[in-house]
Amino acid sequence: MRRETRKVLEVLGIQQINSSKEGLGSENHNMGFSSNNKKKKEDGVQFLNSNSNMNYKDQKHENHYQELKRDDDEITTILTLPTILTLGRVAAVPLLVSTFYMSGYWATTATTSIFIVAAITDWLDGYIARKMRLGTAFGAFLDPVADKLMVAATLVLLCTGTLEVAVFGEVPWLLPVPSVAIIGREITMSAVREWAASQNSKVGKAVAVNSLGKWKTATQMTALTILLAARDRSLAGPGILVILGVSLLYISAGLALWSLFVYVKNIWRTLVK
Repeated sequence: MRRETRKVLEVLGIQQINSSKEGLGSENHNMGFSSNNKKKKEDGVQFLNSNSNMNYKDQKHENHYQELKRDDDEITTILTLPTILTLGRVAAVPLLVSTFYMSGYWATTATTSIFIVAAITDWLDGYIARKMRLGTAFGAFLDPVADKLMVAATLVLLCTGTLEVAVFGEVPWLLPVPSVAIIGREITMSAVREWAASQNSKVGKAVAVNSLGKWKTATQMTALTILLAARDRSLAGPGILVILGVSLLYISAGLALWSLFVYVKNIWRTLVK
């Protein structure tokens, strides 16, 4: 009986020890599993943080790239071919003035050539802008400015000298009179168009370029080209060229004043309605 009891107690003790070991093992396993989970979570958080930092940097670079691209697009939009031609016309004004006062045999030819090229680009930039649909607000603003600069500079240069032609003699007022009329008209029209731009669209249409203004520009460019070329003493019959140039210049001045009157009349009719 005692032996049997002892054996039972020994068996129970062994089972208890085994169950304790199993409990400790499962406990250690759970602790290891939780520590692994914790480590995985930390690794996941670090990965998400690094990924978000990379996304932020990529987004920052993308925004910077888009800004540079937008700036390039704006520059490309402004610097169209017609606008470049117009800027070239503005840059040609100092060259025109410089060659006018040079005494070389080629100086008169250079001055006349510069003005002819400028007159051609005046027509060409508008043609390209309409044909290729490259018109811009900056180009529309700059084109008349370039024209006025070139014409005003040429008129002032021609007025600094006297026309030594037998039929006219030395008439000091012969060129200043139409020059003042043309330059005064251009200044007035610039102010009128600026005022019209601040009004309604009907007033803006009243000062739109008409056929009379185009004829004025054509005769004006032709007259100035002839008068610049007439300075070349090697040309045959300079007196005829001067007479023709002065006559066309007075016609141009008359057309300029007439077109100004027409524009003012159109504006008045628009305002009265």
